[in-house]
Amino acid sequence: MSACREIALLRELKHPNVINLIRVFLSHNDRKVWLLFDFAEHDLWHIIKFHRAAKANKKPVLVPKGMVKSLLYQILDGIHYLHSNWVLHRDLKPANILVMGEGPERGRVKIADMGFARLFNAPLKPLADLDPVVVTFWYRAPELLLGARHYTKAIDIWAIGCIFAELLTSEPIFHCRQEDIKTSNPYHHDQLDRIFNVMGFPHEKDWEDIKKMPEHPTLLKDFKKNNYVNCSLVKYMDRHKIKPDSKAFHLLQKLLLMDPNKRITSEQAMQDPYFQEEPLPTQDVFAGCPIPYPKREFLTDDDQEEKSDNKRQTQQQQQTQNNQQSQQQNQQNNQNNQQSNQDNHNTAKRVRLSAPQGHPSQVNQQQIPISQQQQEFHHQQMMYNNGQQQQQNFQQRF
Repeated sequence: MSACREIALLRELKHPNVINLIRVFLSHNDRKVWLLFDFAEHDLWHIIKFHRAAKANKKPVLVPKGMVKSLLYQILDGIHYLHSNWVLHRDLKPANILVMGEGPERGRVKIADMGFARLFNAPLKPLADLDPVVVTFWYRAPELLLGARHYTKAIDIWAIGCIFAELLTSEPIFHCRQEDIKTSNPYHHDQLDRIFNVMGFPHEKDWEDIKKMPEHPTLLKDFKKNNYVNCSLVKYMDRHKIKPDSKAFHLLQKLLLMDPNKRITSEQAMQDPYFQEEPLPTQDVFAGCPIPYPKREFLTDDDQEEKSDNKRQTQQQQQTQNNQQSQQQNQQNNQNNQQSNQDNHNTAKRVRLSAPQGHPSQVNQQQIPISQQQQEFHHQQMMYNNGQQQQQNFQQRF
């Protein structure tokens, strides 16, 4: 279905910043569909990885400012075209932003991978019913993580904001260590925690509809607002030498607003003052950039199968680990229940002993330990038996 959806959309969509579908091939033997696209030598994932590696080697070389601006402008231009045609991309991330190499379109951005794309013009049902989980974790908007059923093109804008921050710093802004395993539950504690550690905890005065989110009760139960009082986008970007009074930061703030209704649109972003100051954006993002960027890595069929096998194995290991943790929790609960039952049993044995008036075993005992109580009872029973025996002997003698 993903390939069919992508084919249907790409046959209709034509824009300089959207990948061009040249031809579709169908293999009747193995029933596979092959799509032929324009060849792009680079993508943002490899470009950012190049700069991140230099940063790790204590030779930091940031992505040139002019290149960042040109990349962002072309991404916004392509997304504006999609949104104008009622299409949500829903999976924007650096790996899906291609850049053309040598040739007539050198340095041209191409938005690729339309497998998750959807039309959002008056849908017959909530988009969340069609695909409960969309967008890779690190680029997933907070409304998606809180289970929003009716989401909008603002989810693409949030993802663009994440990409913009990554271009400025060479680091993913909302990096979450846990692997992105697709589940039917959109709520993800660790990813929300990462967002709050950068942005701060969302307040209802800033995001009025947050209380309407399906996972809002879980959010209030799992998180404490006071843990994030010192967190803000200003402080995070300042650590990466991006000043809060810069036009780049002002645009980033508008892209990464928590409230999707307040988030800037792609058209508004393209008109932002950031793009009107020098250096101006260019059609060739590599213009004036002497850095020899590495080319994209391609997988063979065997590599792809191995990658899929490794992913399935990782998912199975994660599931096994979750099952083991669940079993350990159940065992602990059973032990606690057994201990509780034993305590109740011992308490029930701490009874008040009583006997008829004049009986030698009559004693007023108040909550004495069971072992001491038993000793006292046996001692009194022996005294009573001895008394009975003496009475019988006395009657026999007389």
